[in-house]
Amino acid sequence: MSTLFSLEGKNCLVTGASKGIGRAMALALAEHGANVVISSRKQDQLDETANELNSQIGGKKIVPIAANAGRKEDLSQLVEGTNKAIGKIDVLIGNAGVNPHYGPMSAISDEAFDKTMATNVKSNHWLCQMVAPDMVARGGGSIMITSSVGAFEPSLQLGTYAISKLAVIGLVRNLAAEYGSKKIRVNAICPAIIKTDFAKALWDDDTKAKDAIAKIPLGRLGEPEDLQGLAVFLASNASSYITGQAMTICGGGYMWR
Repeated sequence: MSTLFSLEGKNCLVTGASKGIGRAMALALAEHGANVVISSRKQDQLDETANELNSQIGGKKIVPIAANAGRKEDLSQLVEGTNKAIGKIDVLIGNAGVNPHYGPMSAISDEAFDKTMATNVKSNHWLCQMVAPDMVARGGGSIMITSSVGAFEPSLQLGTYAISKLAVIGLVRNLAAEYGSKKIRVNAICPAIIKTDFAKALWDDDTKAKDAIAKIPLGRLGEPEDLQGLAVFLASNASSYITGQAMTICGGGYMWR
């Protein structure tokens, strides 16, 4: 039996994982044998998610640890707690993100701009600094950071968010170059509109949804489960020669990006 996609013995940390895309990816990793710590800001939501997923899996593969991704001290405690709970980290998925402003950049406050860049970009820089040394010592690892197709074009409503997601791709490419010789692979995951609470303003309207779907060859919006296969692929040995890439999950809506 092939073990190409097996994650047995792998220890994974997924941020922004109490619901939506992060939750779906964490479940898939655990289903393929990994031990997984899930994180977000609220411990009660994490506990509920972990209980539901562990019940679905039929084991105790998923451990909840709360942390605010925008705070360096919280992330340090998260990494330390993950090491204690499941062991040193082999796979990191930086999925936590925020978008506190919807509208033109001319109207965004300094506070909202700084929060967007800190949570979406700087937090992942911090996490990689904290996790990479252990990956090097263990002979390699895989890092994924959630970007967005919003990185590929300007937006009149989500401009700062788009800038932050383009910065994520730049971060990924530089980390891939820096750590490639250490057998650490770093890739960006770029979803289009996925039907989550986070993206609700983009799809929870019949007109907006129809307009979006009209541009998608596969004829539907994405679901959180559509990210599961890519997460397992990038975490496993199946992607051993892939690094520094921006992997687009878009139903064909963004080709040749």
